[in-house]
Amino acid sequence: MAEIILKNVYKSYGDVKIVKDFNLEIKDKEFCILVGPSGCGKTTTLRMVAGLEDITAGDIFIDGKRVNDVPPKDRDIAMVFQNYALYPHMTVYQNMAFALKLKGYDKAEIDKRVKEAADILGIAHLLDRKPKQLSGGQRQRVAVGRAIVRKPKVFLFDEPLSNLDAKLRVQMRAELKKLHERLQSTMIYVTHDQTEAMTMGDKICVMKDGIIQQIAGPLELYDKPANKFVAGFIGTPPMNFFNVEVYKENDGLVLKEGSFDVKVPDFMKDKVEPFVNQKIVMGVRPEDIYDKLFASISHQVVSGFSATVDIVEPLGSEIYLHFSTGKNIMVAKVDSNNKSKPNQVIELVFDLKKIHLFELESGKTII
Repeated sequence: MAEIILKNVYKSYGDVKIVKDFNLEIKDKEFCILVGPSGCGKTTTLRMVAGLEDITAGDIFIDGKRVNDVPPKDRDIAMVFQNYALYPHMTVYQNMAFALKLKGYDKAEIDKRVKEAADILGIAHLLDRKPKQLSGGQRQRVAVGRAIVRKPKVFLFDEPLSNLDAKLRVQMRAELKKLHERLQSTMIYVTHDQTEAMTMGDKICVMKDGIIQQIAGPLELYDKPANKFVAGFIGTPPMNFFNVEVYKENDGLVLKEGSFDVKVPDFMKDKVEPFVNQKIVMGVRPEDIYDKLFASISHQVVSGFSATVDIVEPLGSEIYLHFSTGKNIMVAKVDSNNKSKPNQVIELVFDLKKIHLFELESGKTII
């Protein structure tokens, strides 16, 4: 078992609070992602789990044992850093074997573990090379291999793919996911890249300013964000946000954007009614906005409006349309068959079952 529990954890540097009232439970064999913008406290949290940073308040448990005062070497964890941290004068084999050598393992056991890890990572042919003779992706594999040979209870990854090019990042994401399934170890992975978080994690913890915003699986974060920050952080391109005013009209409710109105469907009325005559924030994902000519959602509850195309970004399988309603600028992700041109006025619709509504001040989710 390698369950990790962080209970009411705080980290401060003087009067500056970096991590605030952090509560997280990571089950045995779970792949947990800490994600958020730079400076939100995710690496500091990882370093506290590793024992590289002292905690200001709270408790950390690994495998049922409180480890607040346990030194890093005795926590049975292995950490993979952003900068690889390989010894330049050692070969790949020596880099991977070094920690085992320090712990006093015999040569046969060291050789067995290093070669097993090298086979898993596909670097067996690189064991005699030095780091300067390796590509970025190969160095990253060596850094991961150095962690694997120790057979720790917990793996900690601190933005390990951020130095790689886009294509290699995609490849390494898949390899790390397969590695987790093969090793069946508990892993905590820190990243600012929401695509990495969505594709790799069993559980994702979204952070902002040292505070947990939401803990959930990838699909729940996408479909049911807890607040406006999570909704905007998860998804590419980001969700479109714009202010609307809630009005009563006849027996129904209407959301007024300024250049178009949205009639509130019956299934939303109870949640929207408390905000009559107030401003709220409406959110629509780019993939939920459709060109009316190509829309195949006529059987659903939709709302239409006119917009002027500003920029067309063709990406092969899809197109990003940047457009203006007159009051707001938004982005739609549409089919590659779309022939819209800049300055063209087009008719768009969105599916009302997929819109999100948030409180204006707090950003909390209404729908």
